[in-house]
Amino acid sequence: MAEPKQFDVGCTIEVSHTFESLHAHVTLDGDIKIRPGDEVVVHGEPIKVPYGEVQTFRRVATVKRAGWLEQIWTKISGRAEFMELLEFSFSERMKL
Repeated sequence: MAEPKQFDVGCTIEVSHTFESLHAHVTLDGDIKIRPGDEVVVHGEPIKVPYGEVQTFRRVATVKRAGWLEQIWTKISGRAEFMELLEFSFSERMKL
């Protein structure tokens, strides 16, 4: 059976806004693998967490699967961007 190109799934969002960490993590329900080129859109009102707090929210997310061409393009362009970072990070210093 073919996998749908787009589907909704429940998700948990953890947002931390503390001195030690400023992050947001989304965990999809079930054993859903996100592949190169896939998009995940989380629905609902914007989340605001006061400074010093960590909060967890439940929302619905839409997963949009990339086609085979998008997957290949994402892999190729991702590697090129990574190599560009390496080139920049490890290049010789020049004195003015």
